[in-house]
Amino acid sequence: MRPAPGEIDTNAPNTPFMRTIKSFVKRAGRTTSGQAKAFEEFGPIFLVPYQKCAVNFAAIYAESTGASSTSPIVMEIGFGMGEATAHIAQALPGTRFLCCEVHEPGVGALLKRIGEQELHNIRICAHDAVEVIDHMLPLQSLDGVHIFFPDPWHKTKHNKRRLIQSPLVAKLAARLKPGGYLHCATDWQPYAEQILEVLTTEPLLRNRALREYPELRGYAPKPSYRPLTKFENRGLKLGHGVWDLVFERV
Repeated sequence: MRPAPGEIDTNAPNTPFMRTIKSFVKRAGRTTSGQAKAFEEFGPIFLVPYQKCAVNFAAIYAESTGASSTSPIVMEIGFGMGEATAHIAQALPGTRFLCCEVHEPGVGALLKRIGEQELHNIRICAHDAVEVIDHMLPLQSLDGVHIFFPDPWHKTKHNKRRLIQSPLVAKLAARLKPGGYLHCATDWQPYAEQILEVLTTEPLLRNRALREYPELRGYAPKPSYRPLTKFENRGLKLGHGVWDLVFERV
């Protein structure tokens, strides 16, 4: 029997992809003194410990300002150093963001931005996003998911390590509310083509752009909330493309 909305499916099978492929690769990097201070000062408020039970959204966002208990909840997977995340959170103060990143300097950098910009609608889970999805997120609990510029794993033999694959997309789709969206962006065309194929074959998702922008052949214009990062700007000046894909839960 299929679980009711809001319940976690404890009988869902674990696929080999989920057991063997994590949503990240640990990167080298040193936490700066400013980031370490941010951990100490803001970590107790904005860090959410990983747990093997459903997260209580009302509790973890209790100290949010500008967002209510009915405000949208958007998950971000892999925010890097948090520049775009902080920008989006500031632009959308009425949205609650749950952000997953395992790179400690990146987590520290986002905590530092939270303090400097006085952001209250971000919470960070410094843990593998796959396990967070599996154990902490009830079905139909999210209004959106952001995955911006995941590692493209350029070499063909490494393509299997890419994050956006059918098993993960199925899990994310199941945790989106009807009408909720999944927004991916990449600057690597072969990966964009793979993402488009994977998202198109997920039965719980439909492509917004096909309805609204058929001339873009399935890709979407950059939504206004997603900023141009320094890295992206540099790539555009060099003639590199960027592809946004926005699908919604049916």
